[in-house]
Amino acid sequence: MLIEARGLSKSYGQVAALGPVELNVPEGSLGLVGPNGAGKTTLLRLLLGLVRPNAGSVRVLGRDSAANALEVRARVGYMPEHECLIPEMTGVGFVAYMGRLSGLSASTALSRAHDVLQFVGFREERYRRISEYSMGMRQRVKLAQAIVHDPPLCLLDEPTAGLDPQGRDEMLGLLRALTKKTGKSLVLSTHILSDVEGICENLLVLDGGQVLAHGPLQKLLSLGGSSLVVRVKGDPAPFLAALAARGIHAERTGPEIRVQRPPGGEREIFEVALATKSQVRHLGRSLQSVEDLFLELVRRNGEASVAAGGPS
Repeated sequence: MLIEARGLSKSYGQVAALGPVELNVPEGSLGLVGPNGAGKTTLLRLLLGLVRPNAGSVRVLGRDSAANALEVRARVGYMPEHECLIPEMTGVGFVAYMGRLSGLSASTALSRAHDVLQFVGFREERYRRISEYSMGMRQRVKLAQAIVHDPPLCLLDEPTAGLDPQGRDEMLGLLRALTKKTGKSLVLSTHILSDVEGICENLLVLDGGQVLAHGPLQKLLSLGGSSLVVRVKGDPAPFLAALAARGIHAERTGPEIRVQRPPGGEREIFEVALATKSQVRHLGRSLQSVEDLFLELVRRNGEASVAAGGPS
């Protein structure tokens, strides 16, 4: 397993930031999503051994991140969301410096710096001062320093933040290349949920420090929805009118009808079809987007919190 967490919890004073969390994350690419304050940054810091858990443990690449923090960080690349660059250094100088901090010799660090800067699309720009770089160039240098020591796992915190559409597409292309061509595993923490769909195989949704969903992305999208896709033979108007009369929201999208799952589930759909003499040719769960799934999970969690007497 890439990441294993057992009863992992972290609090800051009286504020519970995360947990308890149970996780088994396989090798590959993981999308880490959640609203502000969900615990994403706390989880990344725990994975890197930058903070210690109050309870439980987490293993990264088979090593306990609290007991073996330096060993874990030697095998993990980290691209933080906040500014981590040294403006007066050149791009190649900074990346080589980060390679030295990761344990590489001076000659190897410089050679690797040139390699990874070429990978992220730098040519002569690598010799310019970072203070002269655009936002897109700064983000690519941050990615380069995260992979200069060739780690098997990269933790990426909001890698497309602040980028224009072209810069975002370029960054996503680099991340796809990392996973497909070099075989590296990624943890992608982001607020841009569509980025997860294009990059990640697995998904972890956090809210209020709790895990709302975790598993293969496509499985969660297909099973986590509250919508059904229906196709009926002939004119769908009577079927749609009968659904509306029962207070069931439905909308037609081409030959299909997307139906909000009624209280009676699929059985109620067939009851409506029988009453309107509509022949159901297809009935299945709607494949959501990550944004649909995320919003639904957070809504359910909020409703459960209110029902339990938590904050509204």
